[in-house]
Amino acid sequence: MRTHAQRLFLHLTLAVCAFGAALPAAAQKAANESAPVKLESLRDGTPITETKPINPARQERDSGPLDRDFVQQPPLIPHTINGYQITKNFNKCMDCHSFQRAKSSGATRVSVTHFRTREGQELDNISPRRYFCTQCHVPQTDAKPLMGNTFQRARGMQ
Repeated sequence: MRTHAQRLFLHLTLAVCAFGAALPAAAQKAANESAPVKLESLRDGTPITETKPINPARQERDSGPLDRDFVQQPPLIPHTINGYQITKNFNKCMDCHSFQRAKSSGATRVSVTHFRTREGQELDNISPRRYFCTQCHVPQTDAKPLMGNTFQRARGMQ
């Protein structure tokens, strides 16, 4: 004879199995009744089994910096960075933007915030968490958005 707990478990298991079997049929019925959905992706219809050729990024030539859209937005890079090397041993950006070279190159100096650790300790050199510039800063370009949106600049930035 089965215990009450065993009978309850058996009934629940049967109910879940029956419900699970009904799901694919209901989903198929709903799919047949609704209009087809057009999916858009960055692959533009290229099958996942094929390699899609890379479109080279179009970067604007040197220009004045664009306005920021929100208060803590990292500044955009107003020039091309194709071929710039940023590795653990070398950072091409520092050829112009370091404290020592910014004045002679006419480039914007790296912010003092980039010389602080998470705990606020001042360092002699760029903090390792701020060393890879392109993790926050990207080249500016006048490109249309990939997807439509209703983004509004921060009120204080308008």
